[in-house]
Amino acid sequence: QVQLVESGGGSVQAGGSLRLSCAASRSIFSINAMGWYRQAPGKQRDLVAAITQGGSTNYADSVKGRFTISRDNAKNTVYLQMNSLEPEDTAVYYCNAIWGVNISWGQGTQVTVSS
Repeated sequence: QVQLVESGGGSVQAGGSLRLSCAASRSIFSINAMGWYRQAPGKQRDLVAAITQGGSTNYADSVKGRFTISRDNAKNTVYLQMNSLEPEDTAVYYCNAIWGVNISWGQGTQVTVSS
């Protein structure tokens, strides 16, 4: 099992930046994939970005060119750099980890973007 703790959320004006961190309770070296999802009020939880063990990345169309996901295996941490934020990016952001048939979720961190 692995516990995930997100941090870095907050309130920012449109056009601003935030960097989210997802710290894992153990080594992420063997974790197949880690990702960031978000859920706005009344909406489903959607994938924002994901990164595989080998470093391949995948992004939602709405964030391509603005968000960057990265992982630091030495720090057991995955990051989401968010630039040019828009009010539509407002949501609770969740980190997850997938290894084999297992999946873990963090508790989420709120991101609020004002116009």
